[in-house]
This record gives sequence, structure tokens and C-alpha cells, in this order.
Amino acid sequence: MKYLSILTLAPLVGALVVAFVPRNKPQLAKQLALLVSLVVLGVAVAAWFAFDSGDTAQRLQLQESYTWIPAWGAKFSFGIDGIALVMLALTAVLTPLVILASWHDAERSKRSVPAYFALLLALEGTMIGTFAVSDVLLFYLFFEVMLVPMYFIIGSFGSDVPAKQRQYAAVKFFLYSLVGGLFMLAAVIGMWVLGGHTFDWQTLTNAEFSTIAQRWLFLGFFIAFAIKAPFFPFHTWLPDAGGAAPAGAAALLVGVMDKIGTFGILRYCLPLFPEASRWFAPWAIALSLVGIIYAALLAVGQNDLKRLVSYTSIAHFGFIGIGIFAFTFQAGSGAVLYMVNHGLATGLLFLVVGMFVARRGSTLVTDFGGAGKLMPLLAGIFFIAGMASLALPGLAPFVSEFLVLLGVFTVNKTVAVIATVGIILAAAYVLWMIQRTTQGNLNPALADVAPMKKDLNLREGIIVAPLIVLLIVLGFYPKPVLDVINPAVQATLSDVVTPERADPAPATSTVEAGK
Repeated sequence: MKYLSILTLAPLVGALVVAFVPRNKPQLAKQLALLVSLVVLGVAVAAWFAFDSGDTAQRLQLQESYTWIPAWGAKFSFGIDGIALVMLALTAVLTPLVILASWHDAERSKRSVPAYFALLLALEGTMIGTFAVSDVLLFYLFFEVMLVPMYFIIGSFGSDVPAKQRQYAAVKFFLYSLVGGLFMLAAVIGMWVLGGHTFDWQTLTNAEFSTIAQRWLFLGFFIAFAIKAPFFPFHTWLPDAGGAAPAGAAALLVGVMDKIGTFGILRYCLPLFPEASRWFAPWAIALSLVGIIYAALLAVGQNDLKRLVSYTSIAHFGFIGIGIFAFTFQAGSGAVLYMVNHGLATGLLFLVVGMFVARRGSTLVTDFGGAGKLMPLLAGIFFIAGMASLALPGLAPFVSEFLVLLGVFTVNKTVAVIATVGIILAAAYVLWMIQRTTQGNLNPALADVAPMKKDLNLREGIIVAPLIVLLIVLGFYPKPVLDVINPAVQATLSDVVTPERADPAPATSTVEAGK
């Protein structure tokens, strides 16, 4: 079965069908979009079981290849490792939940319902494409095209902020990502010229680039990925975009789309440019550390719930960054697992924030206060999502954060200690958010808002239940995901460091990260 091409094309075809649904039939557009996303989820589950995590002979599995531009050596090539597989699964799980959560978003923005749900499906298809392809030029095209649906979602369908603010956030998001993409395009062209006139990823991993060429090519890719993630100081677009987008779309933006940045570093920067990766590692770790502390401090002072969650994500990406560039097996596995767990936890947090905002009509923390007295179930789920975000033991993010810090500590104790400060700050901003929103004295204004008196409904329960279950199950039993991740992480690190550093056994090296 051609799993990867189906996973990529099905949502894109579905988006085209939904886009042509008459505007006066919004319910049909929603139902079709949900059906397509569930079909994609089913194919993703089948692909998961078809993937052989014990087969270490093949770097990429479920491969497909079709002629595209023979003169350039470009093909429609698909192939995934364990890292790409878990990101595909995350995308497939979150999208139907986001569609359900967005059931009334288009009506609130007074825009076309079919257009909104078509854009969500188009976003899903282009994100899956970036994870599934093994042709570098095709990856670049998906990387750029996925900006278009998110641009329109942010600029046209966010109903919680004024139109000018939405448009500013959409343009800023698009320009930042587009500029990063131009750096990548230059690197892709340079790699094609120097790498034997091919865009095939597996062929390019065996190409030999000079030291200077590697560093310039690495930089072109890294800037694009650092903006997408985002890492400090390329982060300023995310709070604006996350604050302006509808909550469901923001869950996809931060839960999946941003992970394409860190996925790109693992798939392209490290295997294709190993010497440059080692050379730039100390700088990448420094940027990640600054991001952890700086974003956490900014999160503490936020009064807008969606901007607050966006800043927390920048801090979390700092942990993923130090995990990747520590170049140890534990840190690398922890970083990839962090990508999955962060998507689940932050996706849940954004969706629950959206439920609060839909009831209150405001994203400001000061417009809430004591909301748990009116909606104890929703407040309880908000608490679980917050605890997952600060990596409470027993929930999935704790495992990944622990692995990252363990792997980093074995090679650079100073970096690990500084990163630990970010955990303390995370407790501060999460507990502050929960306390000011759901605890304490009831804000008198809430008593006059009729929707605030309605607790969690059935549709919302269906949305949050799978995410809570996954966060708890992976918190106690992450083995099924780690079994898929670990061979890919080991193969990726073996391109960059000595076998001892990439080995699954506990690291004993005292070499500092980046050397």
C-alpha cells in the first residue's frame, strides 16, 4: 500500500472537495472535513503498524518514488524513519480533534465555513508532506506552500483580536517564514550543484562537501528551521501568530507546524552536514538556553492566554534544541519524544484555552478569575494541561524532559543546570495562569455571562479525552514510541559523532557538547 502518498494527497484532495461545498451548507463542509481527517488518521495507524522499528538495515521505510523532473534529478520520493513516523502520527491525531474544536470558529468570524475547513485540511496535507518526502526539493516546496493556508487562517478567521492585529500577525508570520525559506532555497541550490546534481536525500547523505561548503549550507538550512521552530532570536512572530489565530489552528501551529523546524534539523542539518553541525553546536545550544530563560520570563508577565501559551512553547523548543545539539543518545531520543509530547500537551492547552475564550469572549487572564466555580470539569482539564506543560511526573512531557536533561548532563553539566532553571520558571507561569484564571474569588463579571455557566459538553469531552489519555499513558509507558524513535536517533547521531556518543547505553563521555 502506498501509505505516504495517500497520507499526503488525501487531505489535499479533501481540501479541494470541501472548498467547493456551497457556502450555505456549512454543516456538510464540516462533516466532510472531519471524515477526511479520520480517514487520514486510519491510514496513519496502518502505516504505524506497517513500519518495522526493528529493521535497522533500511534508514528509510515505506518508500515510494515517481518521476518528476528528470533533468534536475528531482522525483516525487517518499520515505520515513521513526522520527518522521511519530510526527506523522501526531499530525493525524491532532487534526480531527482540531476540526471538532473549530466547529463554530468560522461562524464567529463571519467568514466562509467551507473555506476555513478546506484550509485546515490543506494545512494537514502540506505538513504531512514535509515529514513524508525524501526529495530535498520537494521538501522545500511543501515547507513553503504550507505557509499559505496558515496565513489565511490567521489573517481571516481569528475572531478574538481586531482585524488589523490579525493581519499584522499573518503578514509577520508569512514574511519571517518566507525569508527563512529563501535561505533554504539558496542552500538547496548550492547542495544540488556541489552534491552531484541530485535532490535525493539518501544520495546526498553520502556526498562529500568541503568544510566551508558544509558550514554555509548548514547555515542556510538552519536559519530556515530556527525561524520555523522558532529559536531565539527568531521567535517574535510566534506570540503574535498564536495570539491572533483561532485556538484550534494555534494548536496545529504550535503543536505540529513548529516541529517541522526541529524535524528539519534532525533530518537535514545533522546527516547532510555533520562537521558543520558539530562546529555550530555550541552556538545552537547557547541560543536554546537563552530561549528557555527569556521566553519563560516573558510568559510570566503575559495577560493574554494565547500569547502566554505561545511563549511557553518557545521555552520548550529551547529544551528540544539542547537535546538535539548535545549529541548524546539519551538527549536525542528525549528531544524527539519532547516534540511529540509537547504537541500533545500544548495542543490540549490551546484547545482548552479556546473553550474558555469561546465562553467569555476574551483571551485576557484578568477577565476570568474563579471560573472553576462555574465550570469545574473544564477547570480540571485546564489544570491537567497546565501540569503537562510544566512536565509533572506521571505525564508524558516529564519523560522527555528528563531524558533531555540526563543526556545533556553527561556532556555539559553547566548547560543542564541552566536549563533546569527553566523548569522552575515553568512552574511559576503555569501555576500563575491556572490560579488567576480558575481559582480564587469569582470575578463578578462572569456571573453575568450565560455561556460561562455551561461546563464541558459532549463534543468538547470527545476532543480532550484522547489527548489526556495519551499524556497519561505515555507518561507511564513511553516504550512504544521510544522503540520507534530510538533506531532513527541512533542512525542520525552516528552521522555526526563517534559510535560511543550515539550508543543507546548510558553516555559516559565527559566531552563538552559541540566538541
